[in-house]
Amino acid sequence: MRFLPLTDDDRRTMLQSIGVGAIDDLFADLPSAERLDGPLDLPNHMGEATLERRLARMAGRNVPAGSVPFFVGAGAYRHHVPATVDHLIQRSEFLTAYTPYQPEISQGTLQALFEFQTQVANLTGMEVANASMYDGSTGTAEAVLMAHRVTRRDTALLSGGLHPQYREVVETVSRLSDHKTIALPADPGGTEDLLERIDDTLSCVVVQSPSFFGQIADIAAIAEKAHAHGALLVVVFTEAVSLGLIEAPGALGADIVVGEGQSIGNALNFGGPYVGLFATRQKYLRQMPGRICGETVDADGARGFVLTMSTREQHIRREKATSNICTNSGLCSLAFSIHMTLLGEAGLTRLARLNHARACHLADLLAAVPGVELLNESFFNEFTIRVPGEANSVIERLAERGILGGVPVSRLLPGDEALADLIVVAATETSSEEDCAAYAAALKEVLA
Repeated sequence: MRFLPLTDDDRRTMLQSIGVGAIDDLFADLPSAERLDGPLDLPNHMGEATLERRLARMAGRNVPAGSVPFFVGAGAYRHHVPATVDHLIQRSEFLTAYTPYQPEISQGTLQALFEFQTQVANLTGMEVANASMYDGSTGTAEAVLMAHRVTRRDTALLSGGLHPQYREVVETVSRLSDHKTIALPADPGGTEDLLERIDDTLSCVVVQSPSFFGQIADIAAIAEKAHAHGALLVVVFTEAVSLGLIEAPGALGADIVVGEGQSIGNALNFGGPYVGLFATRQKYLRQMPGRICGETVDADGARGFVLTMSTREQHIRREKATSNICTNSGLCSLAFSIHMTLLGEAGLTRLARLNHARACHLADLLAAVPGVELLNESFFNEFTIRVPGEANSVIERLAERGILGGVPVSRLLPGDEALADLIVVAATETSSEEDCAAYAAALKEVLA
């Protein structure tokens, strides 16, 4: 028997109290194309054993990333995660820990977050970092809102190299908060003239490096122009390992650095949960969203840790909070921190160099395939190729041959014919020379 405590009269009364006519009106901000117009085509009920068999058959249709040559990236990357990471985060004191409201019983959690912040600040070249965000996309939206608060302006300029999903999240948040965005067209060749679009109306310029297409941006030049017009520079990354080789954005003039930390310590996990990294300048500390753990001493002078700032809406600041983020992906940030600790600075640099070398090797092999064009002059471990015909079809035919060859750009940017023949390809330390050779051979066969 279903438990439905509310009557139709109860529902009508509640809807009248908040000023809407029907339950569907509560979802008015969701585009109609993204809403179901009826129940899913699923059985109403099924026995447990039958359900398990059905789900097992469905799961058997999946191709696990580690079972075939895998070159998919575009914001989520396959890296080797040491077994130590998973072993430690599953210890009960970490796995069941929640928000450390009471520092006297949360010292372990607080110290882990403090160490995480220190690592993120060092990695990005910034002065302060928060205790993580949901993920890179929502973190980018928070960075734009922060820039609006700092500059007291309301318009953000988004580079054409920004990940399409990050751009969409920023545009959604901006629309609902009555802010403006100027999104430049997709820039697979890294040729957009971003500097010409910077003026005195902007609160911030948002640029991703490496870009969605793998291009490395000239951060220093963009920072200089943005600052000359009173705007902040927000630098975004989706591949945290790149910061082991590319100069830190903070050293190049970035005001806010934000991105995805999944590739360190966190597996692909079918798309989540992930962990957003967020760092900024000391002078903007009080406008930073989320929360910050600080180091202090107790009454006996012993080292201790506390929540120094908690500007989230469910804390004491309420409507004055800088953000309504309600969690901080704590377990994922712990996994990031453990993996980073195991690597150390030298280990991260070696890992980054290995990623770049594997990508260079793969790019050379693919560029030698007749009909394939490499679009990048620079890249880290991800690049864009142009293939004859529809990229979607090429990827499907590669999959039939046991090669997951990358992400067709049209999958994330549909409707643009100029992008229909582009594939974003990623190679990490998990891409062996045999995998790369198999990809090149399969691509040559498909295109023939």
